[in-house]
Formats: sequence, C-alpha cells, structure tokens
Amino acid sequence: MTKRLILVFVVITLVSCNINNPQPAAGVSGLPNNTYRPDSTITPTPFFPSDNLYPGYEYVIIASSTPIYIPPTETPVPDLESILPGLVTTPSELGPVDYQAPFPYITDNDTITFLLLGSDIRSTSSFRTDTMIIAAFRPSLGQISLISIPRDLWVYIPTQGMQRINTAYLKGETSGHPGKGPALVRDTILYNLGIRIDHIAMVDFNGFKKILDTIGGIDVPVYCQFTDWHLIDPSADQQDENNWSLYTIGPGVIHMDGETALWYARSRKKSSDFDRGRRQQELLRAVFAKMLQVSSIAKVPELYGNFQDTIQTDISLSMVLDLAPFVFKLNSADIRSYYIRPPLVFSWTTTGGAYVLSPHTTELQAMLKEAMSPSTKVVTTDPITIEIRNGTQNLGWDRLAMERLNYAGFEAAVIPYDQNNFPNTYLFDLSTTTDPTNQQFLVGLLGLPQSALILQPIADTAVDYSLVLGADYNPCFKPELINP
Repeated sequence: MTKRLILVFVVITLVSCNINNPQPAAGVSGLPNNTYRPDSTITPTPFFPSDNLYPGYEYVIIASSTPIYIPPTETPVPDLESILPGLVTTPSELGPVDYQAPFPYITDNDTITFLLLGSDIRSTSSFRTDTMIIAAFRPSLGQISLISIPRDLWVYIPTQGMQRINTAYLKGETSGHPGKGPALVRDTILYNLGIRIDHIAMVDFNGFKKILDTIGGIDVPVYCQFTDWHLIDPSADQQDENNWSLYTIGPGVIHMDGETALWYARSRKKSSDFDRGRRQQELLRAVFAKMLQVSSIAKVPELYGNFQDTIQTDISLSMVLDLAPFVFKLNSADIRSYYIRPPLVFSWTTTGGAYVLSPHTTELQAMLKEAMSPSTKVVTTDPITIEIRNGTQNLGWDRLAMERLNYAGFEAAVIPYDQNNFPNTYLFDLSTTTDPTNQQFLVGLLGLPQSALILQPIADTAVDYSLVLGADYNPCFKPELINP
C-alpha cells in the first residue's frame, strides 16, 4: 500500500512539468539543460512561507514535521495596508487593471493544497514557471480539485508590484524575499487567489520523460483530434525547420511514452496556453489511473530514485503515509477540473506593451470558491449507475465516454461489447422511476439529440442507464465547461 501511494505522488507531481515548447522556426532557442541542479541560491527543502504576509496567521509544524499554514478559526480579510505597509498607492500612470486588490481567503483547514510547478530552468538567474497547477486535496471526503493557472495572469506580486504570475518564483530568488522563490509564489497565490499553498513541487522535463518511460508510459484519453508540430526525431536539431512535421493524434485512448506525453503537455503553436492547461490535466488523470495499476508497483524503487533526483519538493514520506487511506478510495469521478481562462479573464495590454490576462474579479472569485469547496456531486445518497458499450469500430471510445461522465461526477463502467456496427448512439433509461432532470442532464452532457433517449424500464435492474455508442457519437467535448 505504501509503495503504491509513493508512486502516485511521485508521478502526479511530474506531470506539471512544462517548458516553453521549441517550434520549427528560424532562430528558435534550444532546449534547456536536461537536468535541474539547484545551487546555493535555491531555497532548501522544506519550503516555508514568508513570515508576515497576513497578520494573525501562524505557521505550525504538525506531527509529521511537514510545514502547513493554518489560518485562525475566524479568518480575517486583511486590507492591503496591513499586508504591505507603504505600498498601497497606485502610480498615477497605471490604469485600473494595473492594480489587484487582495482576494478573500477561501482555504479551509480540511484541505491540503499542493502547487505543481514546471519550468524552463536554464539557470537560477533566468527562468519562469510556465506551468502552475493547484491540487486541492480533501482527504476526509476523497476529493481533489485541480486548478490550472495561466502563465500570463496579471497579478500583484507582494513587494514587486504588478507582474505576470510566472515571474513570481524568480523574483523571490533574486530579490532577497524571505523564503525566496517558493515563499513568494505562495504569497502571490494567497494574495491574488485567496488560496493557501501547503506544499510545492518543482520538476524538470527530462525527469518527467524518464519516469513515464520507467512505468511503461500512460494511456491518455484524447477526446478531440489534436495537431501540432513535432520533431521527426528527438535527437534531431531543433533549429532546423526541416526536422519538424505536423503530428496528429486522437480522438481515442493514446498510449504515450515520456517523449510523446511531454510533447502533448508542452505543444501550443497551433492551440493556446488555455488548451495546454486542459491537456496537462488530462495527463494528470491518466497518470493517476496508471499509478493504481498493480503492474507499476515493481518499478517503485527506480521511480522513487528518479523522483528524488528530478523534483525539488517538500512532500515528505510522512505525508504520503498520512494520505494513504484517501488514495485508495479515490477514482476519476472524484477529481474536479477547473481552469482560469476566458470568461474569467480577459486579454489586456499593459502600458509597457505586454500582453497579459487580467481577471474578471467577481467571476474568478466565484469559480475559485466553488473549486475550493466540497463537491456536492451529481451522485449523492442514491447513486446513478451507468454502463457503457462501444457499438463502433473506434477503439477506446467507450473510455472517452466514461471519462466525460467522470468529469461531471458520475461513476460509470465500460462493458465489453461484441457488436461494432451501430449507426446511432442510444441512451437507455432502464429505471422504473423516471427522472426527467437526470435524463436531460445526461443527454446534454453526452451531446446527444433528444431522439437518442429511449425509455426501457426493467424491474430490479442494477443499472439505471445503458449507453450504447454508435458511429454518430462525437467524443469531442470541452472539460472546462463541465463541473459536477
């Protein structure tokens, strides 16, 4: 049990690895050094928050010697003057979105938060954390919320002023901020999103590839066809445009080795940073599914060794052991996905000419509050059971439909099927107590026409709905629009 849990946390942190993707264009810079070797300027493990961000809060050491940041029971909403005395005045030349007031504090003591960072670390004096994913764990309920933060989010970095959020770590390393990079990242997220960060993991891309190859790769549900530039050979010269070609995958369940998974996580030339955030969360879900397979257990020693060499983190073995009961009751339906993207943010150009993303404060606060709250879940005291049969020749489409239902909080099961010539998709309601609300929700969630719903009540059935996929089924959907 312990080994399985270690494996889960080892690799789930690695998926956050994401560096600037090299593209087939003249003058493109090469990849960063393959191994991140922190020097004396990097804060040693463990990472502690800075001392005086919010007066009234205290930092304590719990029994496992893991640092965790605990607010008082009655959490005050501090004003800017109390946090950063003397830095309240906004320079007159800046516009209204050049200043961000602090967000209300929204993190309770039942939640443990992890910040997963991936960076193009070329040197300790010049790098940005271009991947930032918050994983908020609620062990008592067996729930996780994943929140993707875009690198261009325009935020107030304490003591530094308005900057892109991906500069916070480096600013902390180079400015003399107490606790350096990790502490300033924590402070920045707390100030701008109201989320306490308990633990941080920073990864490099070479370790990401190595560990995924160690476990034999992962099976990733790719819901929509994806195309982007790909090196013909990983060892080829990246600056020679003749070494690049367009590469297309999906829809389907795609087996990815470390190189392919890294390409899928990094690519953005023909998509966007928002789409990249979605793909990174798909990889996190796929990694978690792989980690629970018994076949991966034998590779734990090698994997754990690679983890220690390639990730800088404060996630301790004691914490892994403490979370063991939580891991074994978790499934994909318990993982909620959230993304800071339009319409929660809008494009804006600063007075200095920089393209950034500025928040729609009210809408963003509402989303973050939902993400950090316990899930009400679609399935409560009377769980809805859904079975899925693939009646097409498209391998893996039943898994894609299952994941689609999982995103909405439904637990579904794939049933082997020996027919593959169904032209149409049907959703059979087998229950004897018809619920029009559930019917319409499922029809809309699966993107089906009303005619696909068939009432076929069966007495004493153990299954409420049976979904039979036909050739007309469209597996492509937008996870960012689905929340349980």
